[in-house]
Amino acid sequence: MVILKEYQLISQYSDLSFQTLFNTVSNAMLLVNDAGQVIQANPMAQLLLGYPLETIIGLEVESLIPQRYRQHHRHYRQAFNDNREERPMGTGNKLSVLTRDGRELDVHIGLSPLHGDIKTYTLVTLHVVDRRREAEEALRISEERLRFAREAANLGVFDLDANFNILYWDDRMHELWGLDSGSPLNKKQLLSAIHPEDIALRQAALNHASDPDGNGRYHAEYRVTNFRDGSEHWVAAVGRMHFHDGRPTRLVGVARDITEQRSLEKKLQEQRDEAEQVFTQQVAAQTASAIAHELNQPLAAISAYSEVALHALENNSIDTEKLKRALEGCVKQAQRAGNSLHELLAFLQKGDLVKDQLNINDAVREALNIAKSSGFGNFRSTLNLEKNIRPVLGSRTHVIKILVNLLRNAVEAMQSSGISTAAIVIKVRTNTETNMAHVSVQDYGPGLTPDVANRVFEPFFTTKTTGIGLGLVISRALAEANGGQLWVEPSTKPGTTFHFTLPFAPPVYGTSVQGREPKIKNPNLKNPNFK
Repeated sequence: MVILKEYQLISQYSDLSFQTLFNTVSNAMLLVNDAGQVIQANPMAQLLLGYPLETIIGLEVESLIPQRYRQHHRHYRQAFNDNREERPMGTGNKLSVLTRDGRELDVHIGLSPLHGDIKTYTLVTLHVVDRRREAEEALRISEERLRFAREAANLGVFDLDANFNILYWDDRMHELWGLDSGSPLNKKQLLSAIHPEDIALRQAALNHASDPDGNGRYHAEYRVTNFRDGSEHWVAAVGRMHFHDGRPTRLVGVARDITEQRSLEKKLQEQRDEAEQVFTQQVAAQTASAIAHELNQPLAAISAYSEVALHALENNSIDTEKLKRALEGCVKQAQRAGNSLHELLAFLQKGDLVKDQLNINDAVREALNIAKSSGFGNFRSTLNLEKNIRPVLGSRTHVIKILVNLLRNAVEAMQSSGISTAAIVIKVRTNTETNMAHVSVQDYGPGLTPDVANRVFEPFFTTKTTGIGLGLVISRALAEANGGQLWVEPSTKPGTTFHFTLPFAPPVYGTSVQGREPKIKNPNLKNPNFK
């Protein structure tokens, strides 16, 4: 009843047009008494908060605030009553209000004391926070941060449709291609700048990103010829393909110039190759020196005994007993040389061969990654892997070493013949004739002549200007140590194909004993192509 009388009293100020102004103002307004009760609400406030006039009058103002803020607001209201002064909007006064249907709205508030003849009231002005303006400001700040990050990383941004037509191409992308900022660029121009040998690599990456069964990731590295000065740059592009109804629609990503990085990688790889070559030569020299030391005395003795026997035969003064002793000496010294050689090899290969079950397909993928990260990544690989192939039994380190060596030889063979972007086909299958895993590595280089094919596994035989001829020898030894074989197919056209086999791991029944190596039978297969 008291609140109603206050409402009637305020309504009597019609001569000041207060009610008219209060009702027509565009902002939501509440009139609140000292007790914090609403005694008037203009139509905009009723619309904003969802209360009709007869319901909102008499409500404690805290009931229009979310529960978690009410106690704090009561202290705030009491502090304002103790020190009444106008507090306009835009001075940091911001809170949440609760509508009748339970929604929370962020608002700016303005507080204005109204001094009447009897009481003092507070006029509360509510202005809903401009979310669009705040979103636009947040977007502007985000875009500015992105621009700074892009400039710091020297990135270009592109947006292409599924057919590689340009939807968006920023200034940095124009700069990489050697075009003026903002100048139009079509698909034909874009592709014409890409090095011919890299078009297939870029297309393969695009096909992978366009596969609806994949993850849509796009990653390609290729050379671009600058339209302005004709210089050649390496560009790395990464992005993601977007799909609609299972069909690729847009490719959005970034690109950067990695020419300097590529040059540095090439220099580092050359240094690694040189260091590895020097190390290998030193190992070979030390091994040869050790072999020479062990064989020198037996060979000298064999030579002396042989001269005695030969001298006796030439002079027809054959003493059967002396000739017998000379030949026995030759045999003894030859056996001594053989034993010394076996002991030396056993020393060089000391240590137990640790074999384990491994997935040959995973080993192929790992060897590809190692080859590419070691500076031999400029090749396209086609994998033809038998799914669900049985595990093989062997040393993972040895198998990886064989594969990496074959991949490096293939890349070097193609590059030496002028093929800068090599293509290699790797096949993994079950060889039903031998019941072993069969791996083949085929390149598309110049191939091997019959004479070279017969000698590639000879120690120190090489067709490389910087090679020492031990890579294939070691690879064959590793294959045989793991129960398999390694050979070359002599008449592959085009290119050369190397094959190697590994035994399958035996089926495991029950729990294996830790530390006990499964026994396998080495078939010691002889391929008719070896010599």
